[in-house]
Amino acid sequence: MRHRSEALLEVRLLRLFDVLYQTGSVSGAADRLGISQPTASMQLADLRRLMDDPLFVRTPAGMEPTARAEQLIGTVRSALDAIRRLNSRDSGFSPESTERTFRVHMAPGSHIALLPPILDRIRAGGRNIRVSISPITPRTVESLRSGEADLAVGFASWLTTSFRQEVLYRQDWVCLVSAHHPRIGPSFTLEQYSSESHVHIIQGTSEDLLADAVGALGVRRDVVLQLPGPLGLSAVVADSDLVATLPRHISETLVERGHNLRVVACPFPIPEFNVYQYWHVRADHDPGNIWLRDIVSDAFKGRDVFGPDAAEAW
Repeated sequence: MRHRSEALLEVRLLRLFDVLYQTGSVSGAADRLGISQPTASMQLADLRRLMDDPLFVRTPAGMEPTARAEQLIGTVRSALDAIRRLNSRDSGFSPESTERTFRVHMAPGSHIALLPPILDRIRAGGRNIRVSISPITPRTVESLRSGEADLAVGFASWLTTSFRQEVLYRQDWVCLVSAHHPRIGPSFTLEQYSSESHVHIIQGTSEDLLADAVGALGVRRDVVLQLPGPLGLSAVVADSDLVATLPRHISETLVERGHNLRVVACPFPIPEFNVYQYWHVRADHDPGNIWLRDIVSDAFKGRDVFGPDAAEAW
């Protein structure tokens, strides 16, 4: 019995347990941990023997945790968190020499506007630093709380209790159209907006603000195309007469990249919003997390992405 308790304290087994719970795949867990699949399988066999439970069973959907594994995951993550805090306190964090993968949650549109400048600074600061991006969803709460994710960047109003937040910049809304749109000139009236056809991005943590504004004002919006994210949006808008209503930062980034697009002022008020970085209180003093937050803050802090026409529109 004593041998079992001592063996469970091996960090390699705890890490495998946590990552296998996250990925539901032995090969996926091996890739994330940087070990071979046979090594991961042997470590899983050790865990099963020590716990006298299968822990994870193979199903068509992947490796599903057993009831015993569900009971243990919270304890395992707490132990790993304590070990991480002890290690960071002892050794600190040196981006030049540390090999670490940071896991960041972002909305799809942020891949265009936020990710490039953040990644540039990360690559300049630490060549052995890796970044893994996931979408912001309600599950982001648990990912940050458990330590599976390090940071969320964007707009997520539900990240409140037990989470820290820092405002990066303020954002308003514009309309993105083709540079050669046949009917829309420098100005854009509400009547024109209602008579045009629109493309709508379904996924986006700020999209509720647009939906609420359209509904509250009774604005007619003929949506002829819905996209799950911004991938392909620039080509669609540039080669058509469709209108996309988007946060300014995404729109102006696409225009700057020479996609034959232009921005016009939105003819009705949509509430502006702040873009934040969020982290769990548990990461307050983690040197690596602090370094990452400084990188993000340096990229955007104090830079309002807010047009000169915004004050009049709101």
